[in-house]
Amino acid sequence: MHDIRFIRENPEAFDRALGRRGLAALSSQILALDEERRGKIQAAETAQAEQNRASKEVGAAKARGDDAEFERLRALVAEKKAEIAALNTQAAARDAELRDILMTIPNLPLDEVPEGRDENDNVEIRTWGTPREFPFQPVEHFEIKGVKPGMDFETAAKLSGSRFMVLKGAVTRVHRALGQFMVDTHVEEHGLTECWTPVLVKDEPMFGTGNLPKFSEDSYQTTNGWWLIPTAEVTLTNFVAGEILDQAQLPIRMTAHTHCFRSEAGSAGKDTTGMLRQHQFEKVEMVTICEPEQALAEHDRMTACAEAILQKLNLPYRTVVLCTGDMGFGSQKTHDIEVWVPGQGKYREISSCSTCGQFQARRMNARFRPEGGKPEFVATLNGSGLAVGRTLIAVLENGQQEDGSVDLPAVLHPYLGGKTRISPEGDLV
Repeated sequence: MHDIRFIRENPEAFDRALGRRGLAALSSQILALDEERRGKIQAAETAQAEQNRASKEVGAAKARGDDAEFERLRALVAEKKAEIAALNTQAAARDAELRDILMTIPNLPLDEVPEGRDENDNVEIRTWGTPREFPFQPVEHFEIKGVKPGMDFETAAKLSGSRFMVLKGAVTRVHRALGQFMVDTHVEEHGLTECWTPVLVKDEPMFGTGNLPKFSEDSYQTTNGWWLIPTAEVTLTNFVAGEILDQAQLPIRMTAHTHCFRSEAGSAGKDTTGMLRQHQFEKVEMVTICEPEQALAEHDRMTACAEAILQKLNLPYRTVVLCTGDMGFGSQKTHDIEVWVPGQGKYREISSCSTCGQFQARRMNARFRPEGGKPEFVATLNGSGLAVGRTLIAVLENGQQEDGSVDLPAVLHPYLGGKTRISPEGDLV
């Protein structure tokens, strides 16, 4: 959420930043509502002072036997009481209206973020690895001979419909190994604290991370009001909601491996084959809570943690900085990591790492107390480290062999009981 004081003091800068996101100027509308709200509050305070003064004078009038003045003052007290109640109600309504508007406006991009309209305007900042040259025509993951027995689309459709997956046998074990490998690496080498969180949350955590109110259609809600998390960003970030942390506690770096659920609203016709875009999937999420001044350094650190997973798996990738038109709602700056998938012959997103500044913290009222200072809002960051299913796709496609087998990355062998490949028959050998 945005700081109304910033908008009051910097209306032109606020509108300019919204314009970089392709949005119309909003400061005039916001400030008019804010001025009306403040006017109601000030009028209520004036009326309260008048009521207090009249209340004090009521007793004096009664004591001196001035019945007319006593009745006038008593009526004035009642009048002011009603006026105050009406003004407070009006102020509360304007405050709720202002909050609703501020809740639906996306975060402002940092000046260094490239301007653009969509993914075509994103800027590549580095690449790693060289895509493998195949002596045969590589196919997509679900077409690999040894993988086919382990991906059951028909049963998934019978159970749940489209955009769901049933994994079996060797493919399932590789999928599980990938998640364990990612978490172990983040904990043992990157210093993140492993967490296990619910996948059902109340409204407040979804509001805190910006998933509500604007993007309710992108998530699933149960009949009793819980939301299925779209990512563990929701739970991990909200660990500090409503808290005032000591400065010495920062930075807090966490990771969690969870199921995630997304309705994929608006994605009709996109990636309908295979398991690239699913309603239910697993992801290893990273979240950092830090001082605002450290956020950009933490952003680079988090991106490096995600890249390290791909390097260990020997998967070629490129890292891009998203342009203003392609950034997520809560982001100030985002790095996308795109892994090479030879079956499609292109790079596909496998991780997004974003710094949100104090945007989410203001929604959650999450603060820290600098030594000798007043509480300030923390900065929050989140990133995929990585999406497990998409990593599985990349591992299978990059490791495919002409006979339909799949060579698996060496770092996974210890998680697979020393097995090194999927045979053309679909066995782990």
